[in-house]
Amino acid sequence: MSADTPTQRFGSGQAVRRLEDDALLTGAGRYTDDLRQPGDGCLVFVRSPYAHARIVAVHTDDALAMPGVRAVLTGAQLVAQGVPPMPTGAAFQRADGSPCATPPRLPLAYETARFVGEAVAAVVADSIQQAKDAAEAVWVEYEELPVVPSLAAALAEGAPALWPAAPDNIACEARHGAAAACAAAFAQAVHVVRLDLTHQRLAALTLEPRTVRAWPEDGRMQVQISSQMPTAVRAAVAKALGVEPEQVRVRVGDVGGGFGMKGAPYPEDVVVALAARATGRPVLWAAERSEEFLSSAHGRDVQTHAELALAADGTILGLRVHSDANVGAYAQPNGVAIPLLIGPWVQTSVYHVPVIDFHFRAVLTNQAPTGAYRGAGRPEAIYNIERLMDEAARQTGIDRLQLRRRNFIRPEQMPYTNPMRQTYDVGRFEQVLDGALPLADWDGFEARATASRSRGLWRGLGIATFLEWTGGNVFEERVTVEVKGDLNGDGIIEVFSAVNQMGQGIATTLAQLVVDAFDVPIERVRVVLGDTDRGNGFGSGGSRSIFTGGSALRTGAERTLDEARRLAAQALEAAPEDLRYAAGRFHVAGTDHAIGLFELAARQDGGHIFVEHSYTVNGPSWPNGCHLSEVELDPQTGAVAVVRYASMNDVGRVVNPMIVRGQLDGGAVQGIGQALHEQIVYDGASGQLLTGSLMDYAAPRADDIATEFITAMDESIPCTNNPLGVKGVGELGTIGATPCIVNAVADALARNGRADLAPKLQMPLSPGRLWELLLG
Repeated sequence: MSADTPTQRFGSGQAVRRLEDDALLTGAGRYTDDLRQPGDGCLVFVRSPYAHARIVAVHTDDALAMPGVRAVLTGAQLVAQGVPPMPTGAAFQRADGSPCATPPRLPLAYETARFVGEAVAAVVADSIQQAKDAAEAVWVEYEELPVVPSLAAALAEGAPALWPAAPDNIACEARHGAAAACAAAFAQAVHVVRLDLTHQRLAALTLEPRTVRAWPEDGRMQVQISSQMPTAVRAAVAKALGVEPEQVRVRVGDVGGGFGMKGAPYPEDVVVALAARATGRPVLWAAERSEEFLSSAHGRDVQTHAELALAADGTILGLRVHSDANVGAYAQPNGVAIPLLIGPWVQTSVYHVPVIDFHFRAVLTNQAPTGAYRGAGRPEAIYNIERLMDEAARQTGIDRLQLRRRNFIRPEQMPYTNPMRQTYDVGRFEQVLDGALPLADWDGFEARATASRSRGLWRGLGIATFLEWTGGNVFEERVTVEVKGDLNGDGIIEVFSAVNQMGQGIATTLAQLVVDAFDVPIERVRVVLGDTDRGNGFGSGGSRSIFTGGSALRTGAERTLDEARRLAAQALEAAPEDLRYAAGRFHVAGTDHAIGLFELAARQDGGHIFVEHSYTVNGPSWPNGCHLSEVELDPQTGAVAVVRYASMNDVGRVVNPMIVRGQLDGGAVQGIGQALHEQIVYDGASGQLLTGSLMDYAAPRADDIATEFITAMDESIPCTNNPLGVKGVGELGTIGATPCIVNAVADALARNGRADLAPKLQMPLSPGRLWELLLG
């Protein structure tokens, strides 16, 4: 194969420039709000100003009489129409065996508002200003109810019960492991390390807020939406309208970020469709940034008590983790499953832990519900174990690298089943560690620490060795492959996948896989995503897009090529096994008889070769890494600067190294944001949101990130659960960065005589918090 073949230029392993970017950078992107048409109804929500209140009455007459107003919807109207609640609860139980207890969540609040910002009514008008004016004219009579504004308040003795089936405000809980066996391991331990850890509540902060446009057309409801999972939206809208899913078409164009927050249907999505049905005309809602802070799904918000038992030589004997997750006003499926099951799957991480005792509770409060946010439970779990490992090293005096090496799961133990019955197919964790240390110049740290000290700064070196689970536990994906051509040999290969783009470059990566299979220039490839009329599937979440969707595309392309080979054999009057294929042409071995792929397609009925294909991978992938950081802490102010960051990442086979590196770096920046800056804060008495804008919520900025930022990938350990050998990559950086940064700050304290403060560190490590901690 010459160096200038399509596969060599555009196939796997090549840093192909993203196909999506020309349109996006020239302002030609097609986000949902770009599809707004003259005459569209503009929708504005009336939201509760109270964290907990009875809705006595909703008066809409004044609003309906205002200019341009087309409709006003209320919760009472939707209940009268038989609109069902949104999905809540989960396959978990309370301690007494009763089902998960949660209030039903209606698309518009009915009888009770349960958090500040919950939608109570919706106004549709000719213009956005008319809709806003009319929304202010909707008069809602509220009767305030006792507020449970925080996790601590919900669990306090005598706390008001937010739902009768949960008198203790615990929606459900889960236990994993063997409590008695773990207690025995702790009784034998020479060292026991204990930490109380806070995983603060976060906002996803996508550049594009949630946006929905819906309109009735030809007896069906059409929906255009910024979402990661259009099939789930189709199901929710169809259920609300009382029609079959086939009567709803959902399309997704460009998406300005999702991070998991756009991974499930929202009440607002349903209300927009209901408003379109009520008015018989298109309706569009685009959330304002303040609405996103108030009502989009928040991430994390877990309080954890973790204990690690070790033998005298540092060998891990057992692990206890007891956590309470604030799931907000409604126990949503994702909000419950993430802290009670998904995070625990990776809690023991890359270490051999013989026995565990896990107890997790989902707790109701008068805050916005939680859901998936980049990493979805794995960042919390890895943070727990990595904080424990570094604290164990300090308390035992064992070098932290040696402590990790002593407890790593070894390659010869693969496939390895952890205490949560999750099986790692492959992993060489010490190899990844060894690859990372030179990147960070670990051995040269002392000289840099001395230089920092001369400037009055405390320098710390942080580490996190970890893994994550990817796949979303939905391992099947569907694709279609269509070769379209003409008799002149011109044509296109169009592929459809139910995975979805949201800024991660998925269309480019899928196109490269098509090039791998067909050996044609990438300009001959068209990738279509986000249309439930073209196909349905799980969508993108859990770092599964290439792991599952790419595997389905690879095998579907191979099946299409097999079909083309059969057709070419007929056209060339040769046996299929005598045909050779390269650069988009079949030729008969030893002859000059040949036919191009696109010409062959043109000769078929309809002028195309079409294959519909589904594929199921064998299980999840387990990407892993070693992340290392250096920080400088100013003891006079508490300010922390990240001055160096390096990581080695085992992501299996890499299709596009530029895109993968971008995902790793972007994820790491979000993890740094959690460690140092970000936090959703509610008032401790009223339940009012205090961080409702970017003036109050501190997101990481470019100057917060180290100028020495090194990202490397180890491709020598391909995943064995899929034909591509790839491992999920979208969330790995986020998972490693947070404990890595906090461990660096803890190390800075310990190196300067304040090891006693290390266990007390809680995120975000803002200057004010650290300054108060240093003052004691």
